[in-house]
Amino acid sequence: MIRQGSSLGPFAATLDAYDLGSGSEGVHRGLPSSTVSITIPEADFLEVDWVARSHSRSRLRAVVAGLHLDAAELRQRGCTRGVYLTLDPVGARALLGLPASALAGHVVDLADVVPSLADLPERLAGCRTWPQRRALVERSLLAGAARHGERDDAGELRAMLAALARTARVDEAARRLGCSRRHLSTRVRAECGVTPKEYQRLVRFEAVRRRLAAVGTAGAGLADVAAASGFADQAHLSREWRAMAGCTPTEWLRAEGASAGKPSALDRSSGGTITSGRPSVGPGSGAVPIPNVQDSAASSVS
Repeated sequence: MIRQGSSLGPFAATLDAYDLGSGSEGVHRGLPSSTVSITIPEADFLEVDWVARSHSRSRLRAVVAGLHLDAAELRQRGCTRGVYLTLDPVGARALLGLPASALAGHVVDLADVVPSLADLPERLAGCRTWPQRRALVERSLLAGAARHGERDDAGELRAMLAALARTARVDEAARRLGCSRRHLSTRVRAECGVTPKEYQRLVRFEAVRRRLAAVGTAGAGLADVAAASGFADQAHLSREWRAMAGCTPTEWLRAEGASAGKPSALDRSSGGTITSGRPSVGPGSGAVPIPNVQDSAASSVS
């Protein structure tokens, strides 16, 4: 999570490190996300594939992914260490200089979004401790906020997303906000690139993911998650999860069970904190998770 007092706090939800260990190939399932995510490896490239789409692989130096309703796989070879963060959809505009809607359904190279950050992976590799890496990423992204700033209605847009997250009905969210459903839909789609209903679907999916991670693989636990999440039954939950994640909840949990989330020895000795709060993924080999990733570079969701 974002540390207390971080200047990224208004714009970002998480800023974490990952370390898969040397000599391994990290393969991660990037789950659908209601945030904009950035993955910055220290070395080598990241390969990104749609789970359900053939011939979609792209090779990127650092990944920026917009909001998406489909799963993808990310592969990292060689040095499998880096930093990832997730951005509030409204705050993404301030840090990156473009709205989250421009990234929705896409995965692109960080250098194509913010050319001045093209060398950030190399500079990251020169850091010896997690506090140094964290400070570098914060400083680099905040330079964008100094240039672009937040739009005047950022608070209103965040209130719209918060209202959508609190109810399963778009009409109810509009009523609470005191606006029309059409106005709400227009504003959310223009800023985030998804409809209000799609945003609610993503929020519910993420809530299910958190509940699944908490209960483990017990069948009774899955039934409880389905009931708590507003699904008719466990089968309904499984269908929705498979449609969005490309696997069953049990398959995902089995993969997550191998992802204990361990910091590297380098970071443990530095006194830094690595958080295993996971916006997505299900790798093996004891990995701290890499975040949501998606479509091939510059190709949109159809």
